[in-house]
Amino acid sequence: MTIARHEPFADIAREREADRLGMIVFLASEAMLFGAIVMALLALRTFEPTAFAATSERLILLAGAANTAILLTSSLLVAVGVGARKLDRNRLAMALFAGAALLGIAFLIVKGSEYRAEYLEGLMPGVGPRQDFASPGARMFMDAYFIATGLHAVHVIVGVVLLAGCAWRLRGDAPPSVVGTGNVGLYWHLVDIVWVFLFPILYLSR
Repeated sequence: MTIARHEPFADIAREREADRLGMIVFLASEAMLFGAIVMALLALRTFEPTAFAATSERLILLAGAANTAILLTSSLLVAVGVGARKLDRNRLAMALFAGAALLGIAFLIVKGSEYRAEYLEGLMPGVGPRQDFASPGARMFMDAYFIATGLHAVHVIVGVVLLAGCAWRLRGDAPPSVVGTGNVGLYWHLVDIVWVFLFPILYLSR
């Protein structure tokens, strides 16, 4: 019986294609995860419209809008940075990726201050100085809100680490490959797109 052998990649191009395919599969699984969360939020809004709208009004709209602007700007920086890396303008790409990482940190700071305000107001289920939910539907909204935005914040943290790592490597003699920086860019764009869906559902349903 002949045992099949896995031959090494014939060339770098095929290896990079495999890297990109792997990232696309990973992002597809992440999109399915957040898609399920979005569908759950829409179902809750359908079955508890009054509680959903009333509790949405208690969220800090300005914070949500600011974070939307922050992520959209960071996504633009990443897109331009990926283009700069393709042109071997590594210093420009480094600055753009570092700027996007800083904006990601700014997003987390705004989100953290928002969580603190919701904690003090009694809107964080299970913890806080008091609990202030007008109905079971309101509590369900806040449960879903913290699950969705908390999971998204974890992805932002991962994205910030990846962006900062790319920026650090771009300053040296062994920069990441074009495909590598492109994959980081795709991940960050997913983080941005997810928030673009979460923001109107959670903050504008009033």
